[in-house]
Amino acid sequence: MRRFIERIKQLLSKLSFRTGVIVLASCVVFYILSFAQALLPISAAAKGVLWFVLFGMAKTTQYAGLAIIGVDGWRRVKSWFKRAKE
Repeated sequence: MRRFIERIKQLLSKLSFRTGVIVLASCVVFYILSFAQALLPISAAAKGVLWFVLFGMAKTTQYAGLAIIGVDGWRRVKSWFKRAKE
């Protein structure tokens, strides 16, 4: 199992910084959808299933995006937000 996780990390780290940022942006969309589904006029069971799936996708894309951009990429993203604030 440990080898499998290392191979996935290795594959994700080969992707570009831009891909990582796009995956992290999709994470935000999934978070919004996971909570916005509560406004839909459907049964509580269906809402629970939708929340479970969408929140799971949000977490998956969050961790995948962070694995893609890595530590240096995360510093780049944070510095971009700091510059945008100023």
